[in-house]
Amino acid sequence: MTPAPQPSPSRSPRPPLNRGLAEFGTTIFAEMSALATTTGAVNLGQGFPDTDGPEEVREAAVRAIRDGRGNQYPPGPGVPELRAAVADHQRRFHGLTWDPDTEVLVTTGATEAIAAALLGLLEPGDEVVALEPYYDSYAACIAMAGGRRVPVTLRPHTGPDGDRFVLDLDELRAAVTDRTRLILLNTPHNPTGTVLTRAELTAIAELAVERDLLVVTDEVYEHLVFGPAGHLPIAALPGMRERTVSISSAGKTFSFTGWKIGWVTAVPALLSAVRAAKQYLTFVSGGPFQYAVAEALRLPDSYFTDLRADLLAKRDLLADGLAKAGFGVFRPQGTYFVTTDVRPLGESDGAAFCRALPERCGVVAIPNAVFYDHRDAGAPFVRFAFCKRTEVLQDAVKRLAAL
Repeated sequence: MTPAPQPSPSRSPRPPLNRGLAEFGTTIFAEMSALATTTGAVNLGQGFPDTDGPEEVREAAVRAIRDGRGNQYPPGPGVPELRAAVADHQRRFHGLTWDPDTEVLVTTGATEAIAAALLGLLEPGDEVVALEPYYDSYAACIAMAGGRRVPVTLRPHTGPDGDRFVLDLDELRAAVTDRTRLILLNTPHNPTGTVLTRAELTAIAELAVERDLLVVTDEVYEHLVFGPAGHLPIAALPGMRERTVSISSAGKTFSFTGWKIGWVTAVPALLSAVRAAKQYLTFVSGGPFQYAVAEALRLPDSYFTDLRADLLAKRDLLADGLAKAGFGVFRPQGTYFVTTDVRPLGESDGAAFCRALPERCGVVAIPNAVFYDHRDAGAPFVRFAFCKRTEVLQDAVKRLAAL
């Protein structure tokens, strides 16, 4: 007699997500933008401009399409015109010299550049020191690379130049262990608007050299610094050129966030590791836009000066309105975000406050707690974007005054 088949051992179903990514669901930006749509609120949450960038740059993209440039796969490292323009830009604004053929890589925005850098440079179990609060993709990219994130918290501080978030250099040093592979920096810093000082960057550079660490630095807001000192890339400091992967993009500087054109500059040994990962992510993208961004990077100084002046006026419009509405306001030194404290309004939970805000007064913002591992440290803080038309910001200020 044939024995009856035995039931297979009971097994738990496999999780739908890689366990390293299980903590990452729908982003807060998607949630809050959807809330803005359903309520008709003014969306000061997600950081994208509500106007397009320069007409001549748009026309350059159209011309490239019509001329058949970039309509098929562009070269893997990026079109030569853009790589040369990136190298010229770095020399023009920062005094840094990079070989466009071996030290510049074009990516699908800065987000892909960060992912490729971490995938290419980390081994499973490597520790990454990151300044929190941090842009949400950092945590996901570290997880995808098998790394372990080690947050160092920027803390609110009142000084002679106003309220800002500051880095505790002793805490940073204490976070570095024998397992630390790299420090992930973002300056100008999203979401706090802090711009790391020369003294802070010098201390980070000295630590990196002393402990033989790599530094991956996200500098997408490099042209949105409102102080007289401007942006200082850490790669320009002694001992840092050979250990720094610098990342930037066209989205924030030229108001073409949908084009997703970013770039990496690094010495050949580091760039080749980033490129090895990047080629298996998107391979290439945005061919015609690459030609257009090459022209954008060569715009006259007046473009960059006018951009800063326009955003500075918008920063002050929104920051003043938020202060009058009763928020505690951290006036940013860079980026196009204002971080606020809701405790003066009698609130303590920024996430609950943001979810209720559209119904209360018709404005959408982002709770900073989602950018923290130490959620309690970010609980009372809320971020507003001011990269919008002046009339939109005026409308938002008027609505916020009703709180």
